[in-house]
Amino acid sequence: MRKFLLVNLNNTSTKLALADEEKLLARKVIRTETLSIPLVKRTIGQWSFDHVLVGSVVPKKTTIFRSLFRVRMKELTPELDLGIGIDFSDPRGIGADRLANAVGVATRYGSPAIVVDFGTAVTFDILSAKRVYEGGVIAPGLGVMTDYLYQRTALLPKIDLEEPVSVIGKTTKDAMLAGAIYGYRGLVRQIVTEIVAKLDGKVRVIATGSYADLISAKLPELQIVDLDLTLEGLRIIALRNFKS
Repeated sequence: MRKFLLVNLNNTSTKLALADEEKLLARKVIRTETLSIPLVKRTIGQWSFDHVLVGSVVPKKTTIFRSLFRVRMKELTPELDLGIGIDFSDPRGIGADRLANAVGVATRYGSPAIVVDFGTAVTFDILSAKRVYEGGVIAPGLGVMTDYLYQRTALLPKIDLEEPVSVIGKTTKDAMLAGAIYGYRGLVRQIVTEIVAKLDGKVRVIATGSYADLISAKLPELQIVDLDLTLEGLRIIALRNFKS
């Protein structure tokens, strides 16, 4: 059975997974800013694999994997066999993670569907009932928004994101948490509601990414949390594009 090294290379973190033709076998995470050839070698250790698929939105870091794997590596682009259609003015402008999410949701949950991915940015990607990627929405990520408050104000502290005690904060930290979490749920709810109104059929809404568990906890519009969705999408694409 073939084995694959899957790489989801994003602005904040890079996820590496070992997979075979049936499932993900192991996962590791590296902070993207620290990526280097020696660190990647140490991280994957004794993993044995036949092919490498890299989905990257950080071109300068992609060169690390090109140097390491060359012949047995492919990069995720719209030109690969994805098993879905694309209706987008510039398909090459779609982030690799967004393509992987669309393929993952089509295979695991069907369509129509919306994937809400909580990363450095929060992205909403839409798959029509005909399994066509229709585009989406991009908004600032939750961490970016709270870091901006800390960086651009003199008295507001840096906070760790967690469920607020109440919508009415009794401390500065609690007030910031309430604004971040309740405000972000409002943003997500409104965007999802507007997208669902544009789609035909029963729409599945899947959340993934760093803050998926936190935001979905009290947001029923996010029906399923699947933290492996992007990697599963990469695995499915690898199966379709590495023939032996």
